[in-house]
Formats: sequence, C-alpha cells, structure tokens
Amino acid sequence: MTVQLEKVVQWYPGHMARAMRRIGAYVKLADIVVEVVDARIPRSGRNPMLDALIGSRTRLLVLSREDLADPHATKAWIAAFERAGLEAIAVDARSQPSVARVGAVLTRSAARRRGIARVLVVGLPNSAKSCTINGLLRRAAAKTEDRAGVTRQLQWFRLSQGLELMDTPGILVPKIATPQAQWMLALCGALPRERYDPEHVVDEFHRWLVRERPRAQIPDLQTFAAARGALQRGGAIDYHNAARSYVREFNEGGFGRLSFETVDDAKTA
Repeated sequence: MTVQLEKVVQWYPGHMARAMRRIGAYVKLADIVVEVVDARIPRSGRNPMLDALIGSRTRLLVLSREDLADPHATKAWIAAFERAGLEAIAVDARSQPSVARVGAVLTRSAARRRGIARVLVVGLPNSAKSCTINGLLRRAAAKTEDRAGVTRQLQWFRLSQGLELMDTPGILVPKIATPQAQWMLALCGALPRERYDPEHVVDEFHRWLVRERPRAQIPDLQTFAAARGALQRGGAIDYHNAARSYVREFNEGGFGRLSFETVDDAKTA
C-alpha cells in the first residue's frame, strides 16, 4: 500500500515548477511574506524550498483551519515557532473576524516602513491562501475552491493605502518526505483529487487513528460506507465514492478537531 501511495503523490506538475521560479522573482519585490499552513499538519504542510527564497524578509506564519485542528496542539506549535523567532497566528480563514487579526499584524509591520508595503502570500496547494486574502480584502477577489491547484496566476491586491497583497499558486515539494506525510497531505487537500487513491488514504488514516488516537470515535471506511448506504448496482459497496465522501466529511469537521503532528513529534523526527 505504501508503494502505491508513493506512486501517486510524488509529483511536480510543470505549472508548479514555473510558479516556483516566478515566486523566486516576485519575492524580491516583497517586504513581508505570509506563509499559510494547514494547522493540522504544521510541519508537513510547509515547503522548505521557500526558506531560501524568503531569506531575511519579515515573515508571518498563518496556521489556517485552526477550527479543524486540536487547539492544544496548535497552541504548542505557535509557542514553538515563536521560540524559533517566527511570528505565528492561528485563524479560521472562512471567518472574517479571525482573519482580521492577520490584517492587524500586517498593518503594524507596514507602519514601520516608508511607502507601500508589499506582502507575498505563499503556501502549499489548498492551504487557504486565497481564502485568507479574501478575508483580508472582505471580498471574493482571489479564486477559491475546495481542491488543490486552483490559483495559477500571480495577482496583486490593494489591502489599504499602504499595503498590497499578492496571491500565488500553491507549491508542493517535488518529493514528499515520508509515506505518512503523503497520505496526510492528500487527506488534508494539498493534492488534487485525481492524484491519489482515496481508499488507500482513508485506510492509512484509520490505521494511524487506531495507533495514535485509540479512543477516537471515528469510523473506518467500511463502517462509514455502510452507514451512508454507498452502494453500486447489484448491492456491492461503492468504496471509491464512499472514500471521497469520507475525505470531504473529514475536511468539513465531521470527525471533530484533529491534528496529525505535535511539537514533540518534530523533536524526535
């Protein structure tokens, strides 16, 4: 099963390679970089290739989807990032009041500069970058969908008299480090749906649950499919479409708040 996962999730589409080169050029124009990361996967959800591009520029780490993550784990991650010298804030990108806290941080940073401060917003596919920008702008300016790879073009948006934002395409690393990171990224929506087998991803997720969260009342795929009446002609269970529904319900919060990575995991990794 791990081999099959590796075959489907190690990918680097041409548009991502081109976008990475363009981001490298545009970051030179930026004063501030906002990195948006799914709060459920604060380590695997980051692209280390961005570090070299960002360099010493002012950087804000936005942990999105905090409403889906374990609040205790998120609090520990924010403290760990801040100990490392990286300012971090957790938000629900669908909530304008929540995203407004990001705007307050950017406004303070911009006030210390002369002229217009340019903010580059970066992150993995479907990390809620565009949703965060729309929350800041209070309008649907950046294109958003519940799937990876929607933003393809680099766009500047005026946030205020002294602030401009640029949305960028989500950039996935060329090779995902571990099999666990692979299914976690797929489950959390960082991979296009056609790039992975949802049945394998759900099975790997439930194995992790049994091992790491044995008290969690979350069904396996078979139980979920039976409860939803996911049947093909002839009465056989349609596991493929049931797995798609399972992933969607997970990302809508139907299974509660759950984080995959902890600060302690990072120390022992």
